[in-house]
Amino acid sequence: MGTLLIRGGRIIDPASSRDAFDDLLIVDGRIADRGIALEDVDVTIDAGGMIVCPGLIDARVSLREPGFEEDETIETGTAAALAGGFTTVGCMPDTEPPVDTRASAEFVSRQAERANHCRVVPLGAVTKKQAGEELAEMGQLVDGGAVAFTDGKRAIANSEVMRRALQYAGMLDCPILHHPQVPQLVADGVMHDGFYSTKLGLRGMPAAAEEIMVRRDIALAELTGSRIHLMGVSSKNSVDEIRRAQQRGIAVTADVTPHHIALTDACLESYDSNYKVDPPLRTQQHVDALIDGLQDGTLDLICSDHQPWAEEKKHLEIDLVPFGIVGLETLIPVCIEALIGPGHLTWLQLISKLTVGPAQLLGLKSGTLSPGAVADVTIIDPSAEWTIDASQFESRSRNTPFDGRTVRGRAFATIVGGEVRHQL
Repeated sequence: MGTLLIRGGRIIDPASSRDAFDDLLIVDGRIADRGIALEDVDVTIDAGGMIVCPGLIDARVSLREPGFEEDETIETGTAAALAGGFTTVGCMPDTEPPVDTRASAEFVSRQAERANHCRVVPLGAVTKKQAGEELAEMGQLVDGGAVAFTDGKRAIANSEVMRRALQYAGMLDCPILHHPQVPQLVADGVMHDGFYSTKLGLRGMPAAAEEIMVRRDIALAELTGSRIHLMGVSSKNSVDEIRRAQQRGIAVTADVTPHHIALTDACLESYDSNYKVDPPLRTQQHVDALIDGLQDGTLDLICSDHQPWAEEKKHLEIDLVPFGIVGLETLIPVCIEALIGPGHLTWLQLISKLTVGPAQLLGLKSGTLSPGAVADVTIIDPSAEWTIDASQFESRSRNTPFDGRTVRGRAFATIVGGEVRHQL
């Protein structure tokens, strides 16, 4: 495969606590020790003024194929991932049919191989048809390549089903990723239940709907001794509960999205459906608690929560449009604006949330620049100023509230297995 030299960058590798200006050498698709003559290098990338880090990993991305190709395909979604600096994504099972069989998991892997963009690991459904009633064949899903289980945005309301799912997942040494929400409390809801929902006359989704389910999931994780990961935490009390559970040694982890730390429910005053997400944007008090959770390690992952929707699906009344935004191509600049700029996180901390955290959750060997590791590498230009233009996205969908925003920072190059697959 040849040799690739990345010269003069700031190498940040949270897995080894490395933060230093140096060169990075890649030989035959793997990180190599220094010691090769410059004349023997096939390709050189000048990374002066840039950050060189392990390839970013998004633990949960909706790629919509099969069934909803008008929103996204595995080919377009993985192209968007590359443009955003991601070398690996976990593919959500929220397709039609859902990824609840070995064959459907293998289909995802085959389509990803054909696309030849970033790596894709399937996430299998917890229950058949994601109906929350009968467990899927979890062992067969693992045989088909699944690395974790989730019913996506469908909360598993039946506690006995969740208990048995955790027991089986524990035997397979896989985590369950859960959308913590009591369905009955958010039915027909549009936004956070509070001042602005009352002002705007929109049905609210109380934070208690999340907090009640977080407590239940923690109790079941303690009962079974299995791993539970809470997706898209958005409430202050949820962060507090997770922190206390971790202190008691319960195997619970959680992630947060960039838009939940960059935006608040006040944004809905515009009635722009691109601000309609699930869980909903909440108040600044909740945002501050999420940032505290990132700082102290309670929240050890950041996920884009990439939810693509075709244009016609988002051009409806706000109470009818589906929840979600596309996030792969905007994650880096939004995180810089919300976390790096104000000094809430260091670059080492931020990159850890995008590499070490998701790699540990999904049991991946990536997320490091140690010699001998597979050369999945992201080069970030932290000072690049640009204007987000949704019409230029690699994603098939355009549903983002950040369209037209002038931002700083983006992925300059994305390298998968030593091969440059995206470069500005």
